[in-house]
Amino acid sequence: MRCRNSPTLGMESHLAAPATVSWELVLKSRAMTPAAEPYEFSLVQGGPLFRFQRRVHLTDDALHLTRRRIVAITALAWLPLLALSALNGRAWGAPADLPFLLDLSSHVRLLLALPLLLWAEPVVHGRLRLVARQFLERGLIPPAAQARFDAAMASALRLRNSTLAEVVLLALVYAVFAGLIWPQFRLVSAEVSSWYGDTIGGDWHLTAAGRWRLYVSLPLFQFILLRWYYRIFIWIRLLWQVSRCELGLLPTHPDRVGGLGFLALTPMAFAPLLAAHGVVLAGLIANRIFFHGAKLTDYRDEAGAVVIFALLLVLGPLLFFMAKLAATKRTGLREYGILAQRYVREFDDKWLRGGANRDEPLVGSADIQSLADLGNSFELVRSMRLAPITRAAVLQLLAITLLPVAPLLLTMLPLSEIMRTLVKVLM
Repeated sequence: MRCRNSPTLGMESHLAAPATVSWELVLKSRAMTPAAEPYEFSLVQGGPLFRFQRRVHLTDDALHLTRRRIVAITALAWLPLLALSALNGRAWGAPADLPFLLDLSSHVRLLLALPLLLWAEPVVHGRLRLVARQFLERGLIPPAAQARFDAAMASALRLRNSTLAEVVLLALVYAVFAGLIWPQFRLVSAEVSSWYGDTIGGDWHLTAAGRWRLYVSLPLFQFILLRWYYRIFIWIRLLWQVSRCELGLLPTHPDRVGGLGFLALTPMAFAPLLAAHGVVLAGLIANRIFFHGAKLTDYRDEAGAVVIFALLLVLGPLLFFMAKLAATKRTGLREYGILAQRYVREFDDKWLRGGANRDEPLVGSADIQSLADLGNSFELVRSMRLAPITRAAVLQLLAITLLPVAPLLLTMLPLSEIMRTLVKVLM
């Protein structure tokens, strides 16, 4: 059994090399920033920002010190905005139409979404670091595909630790800001006076707080978010390459996905990331409702797009295994169908057509139990799913993404009316 070459997704093409890469070489490579056990893979234990945070004691090799890291980075993004807007008299009232303390969008982005993105790092690390080892411990990677699997792991580690990648992400943040966001931002912001700027003499000017927001706070948030998209790209690429291997799937595995059931637990690792998307969406909608007279129903399309994007981001990679699982199910139905046909024919000849000895008791016969066991095995094959995705995981991720938007329902209906509706539905 061989592992076919898989297409790269635009970052590297070095996996086509002969399968001479061993895990020992991976551990010796520069990709491994902290020490790790063989086949432990972390999406977050690498890159220049991670190394910098270790150097200034905002994290350690095991991604501890999460609270310290969240407080420090959040304070860098938010506290100067409060101080500068207060000094300018725009923190809580006139002359600004939108004072700083009432800018819900900024607060939820920097005080809720940003901490969620940072908290996601130890969560993802803890839940995903042993996934690669599971492929080997469950015998899903045959010996012929071992070296290819090692090469895929080494490639993922090099991408994760790439200094160039993070430099490109940072440059992209400022390039997109300068070319696209800034012109549109000036056009929209010129309509009202706010804590971050107002119109003077027909031209829009930033306040000191506005400059910190546009050149530090927003780029910091956007960089951390883009860095997460880059990490998920590495995860997607790794799963794609593994799915192209000839896997040792078993159609009778009780997890009903050929032994890949452990992958069904991986989407929940990204729950904080999905919650952060929901928080940003809720903040944007809240600002529009409270300061521009919009309604929650005006943003159904935006909410739907965010939910679909978030679900595809974490569940989509698991669909790479559909072809392998479908082939395993077809083969299992054929082979177990043939086995069942043989057994039931012999059972029929023995117990219904007079083939059994007169002194052989029917009650307690192992043949009956074997027939039941064979039926259970065939049912396991017949009920195989075509992807390691569960309905419960989909519903949980959907709820996590939309939960931050739920309080905005109070802008449409009073709480008592919402509770009465819920009681009617549940009762």
